[in-house]
Amino acid sequence: LFDAVNCLAKTNGRLLVLGRKHMLSNSSNWKREIMKEMQSKADFFFAENISEDDAFLLYATLQSGKHCKFVTRDFLRDHKACLSDSLTRHLFRKWQRGHQIVFSPPVEGKHINFLPAFRYDCVVQTTGDTWHIPYKDIFEEKYSYEVPRKWLCIQQK
Repeated sequence: LFDAVNCLAKTNGRLLVLGRKHMLSNSSNWKREIMKEMQSKADFFFAENISEDDAFLLYATLQSGKHCKFVTRDFLRDHKACLSDSLTRHLFRKWQRGHQIVFSPPVEGKHINFLPAFRYDCVVQTTGDTWHIPYKDIFEEKYSYEVPRKWLCIQQK
């Protein structure tokens, strides 16, 4: 968390960290001086220790405006499963891909690295006689926020 806050604080964006109240007690996992340093770089909201913090995350992100991004390792599958129909689930996944910043594999010399949220919808797109098709080199199971980052461009002659 410390590395993530430090990395994201460098972007000069406003940060809100959602945590649980046990983070406030000085322990081997949550050192008081480190918490104070993080609190100087970000706003914090501490929910009850037994709370479902995903609801706070979703509410805070939606309430903060359409350009707000969020970071979590949670795939939010439980929330998608509660949605009543496939169109709503599709719209939620699309919103998630455009707002969730994800951890990427570590880069040498960096403690933490993030993949940015998408600024575009990762679906087949056409312009005139050209098709843009997202693809992956290898087939692998993916999470809802993981979409191909390569595009095949085909032009009809």
